[in-house]
Amino acid sequence: MNPIMNQDPAAPSSTPAPAPPPRAAAKPVALSVRDLRAGYAGGAAVLKGVSLDISERRVTAIIGPSGCGKSTLIRCLNRLHEALPGAFCDGQIMLGGRSVLDWDPVLLRREVGMVFQRPNPFPTMNIFDNVAAGLTLNGERDRAKIAERVESSLRRAALWDEVKDKLKSPGTGLSGGQQQRLCIARALAVEPRVLLMDEPCSALDPVATARIEELLLEIKETLTVVIVTHNMQQAARVSEYTAFMLSGELVEFGPTQGLFTKPADKRTEDYVTGRFG
Repeated sequence: MNPIMNQDPAAPSSTPAPAPPPRAAAKPVALSVRDLRAGYAGGAAVLKGVSLDISERRVTAIIGPSGCGKSTLIRCLNRLHEALPGAFCDGQIMLGGRSVLDWDPVLLRREVGMVFQRPNPFPTMNIFDNVAAGLTLNGERDRAKIAERVESSLRRAALWDEVKDKLKSPGTGLSGGQQQRLCIARALAVEPRVLLMDEPCSALDPVATARIEELLLEIKETLTVVIVTHNMQQAARVSEYTAFMLSGELVEFGPTQGLFTKPADKRTEDYVTGRFG
């Protein structure tokens, strides 16, 4: 076992048996997770031995009812979970064959970016500076390079044509859907290998949701996307692979079409057909 962060004080001292290999994966692999267990000190584990391989340059959706551990899983992937008081996590997470423990957390989050459920543009910054924030934080001072990267990121986020004439306007003045695409552009500007998305469309209307979904289909050509969603139709539309989680366990993981049409586990079938959740 490889500890990922603070060990659960209540965890047994014996070393568990190695986790079985993931039930579905395609090569090459961007992120490899083995026997991942996470939660909070004094409480029940939120994740209970999750193992899966996340394919490079594909969209992987994570579905399941509220409280099943979806968000905790992706927050472990770039070590955001460890920032919470009392959090623990152990197991193994490999990014490109290298343990995430070997990464400085700031550098890791540059490689594994995150877009949250609600848009969170920096309120004191204009549109341009919102996108450029990660670049300047990482020490880039060449204004021409920054301007080029801001434009290319806004184009990749399908927002450039809507904001190119108001880059000095506040980011918070955009619509909800535009703000979320602004946050995606901000994440893309530092050129991550992986983009984690925690229910990015839950607060958006159907038109804005469709724009985000179109964007996902485009950016997966150059990076890996992991999206948490309650919307099974969305998972079916945008992902090549889907993981179904229940009560902290990975119940089933495989190609999206097969998981939705011929699930191997009765619990998966009950969930995707609306019998619970």
